[in-house]
Amino acid sequence: MAFNRVRSAPDLVPLRNVLVSAYDKAGLPELVRSVAALCPGSRFFATGGSLETVRDALGDRAAGRAVSVSEYTGQPEMQGGLVKTLDWKIYLGLLAEGGNEAHAADLERAGALAFDAVIGNLYPFAEAAADPASGVEELRQRIDIGGPAMIRAAAKNFLRVAAVSDPGQYGLLLSELRSFEGSTGLSFRRRLAAEAFGRVSRFDGLVAERLAALDTAALDAAYDIE
Repeated sequence: MAFNRVRSAPDLVPLRNVLVSAYDKAGLPELVRSVAALCPGSRFFATGGSLETVRDALGDRAAGRAVSVSEYTGQPEMQGGLVKTLDWKIYLGLLAEGGNEAHAADLERAGALAFDAVIGNLYPFAEAAADPASGVEELRQRIDIGGPAMIRAAAKNFLRVAAVSDPGQYGLLLSELRSFEGSTGLSFRRRLAAEAFGRVSRFDGLVAERLAALDTAALDAAYDIE
């Protein structure tokens, strides 16, 4: 497989299409309202509870600006929220590289949009891992799949996409948008990408550590082994 080599990248990228899928909703309403004000015409593509939060935050402005990911992809969420953002159209929009004619053709063929930012955070695995009462199933259910994949894709394409992976970064994002009239700069997106990969790495490392520590007795206690 030959890797693409990108030779030019934009510094400033206007925030237009934002993908939102956040377990922790803290600060999200304020962020959405501020982004909507700073970036006229911006739209928020959101899943499940995040969509409800976005709609409530926008109020009368939600029509046309708060979009269900399921409606966008044409695929319903899997029961239990196990599959929400793992979709071809989503990842085309995250990974398509600017100036790449083949990628632009893929977007057009699929009716997909390029996303300019991801607002996401991960399941609270660390909280479950720190709770002595948590059993195997409590841990297993908090292993995030779509969140890390979405954040990693956005972070890989930091040339164009801002990967916002923690509520603590919301103020930084708004400051960036105010400084550059609704756009994010390349240096800022690169910093977000580095933090995103570090956060996902720590999450995966903790999952690996806890799974490795489980023994047969823990599995027997958790499940009826057939």
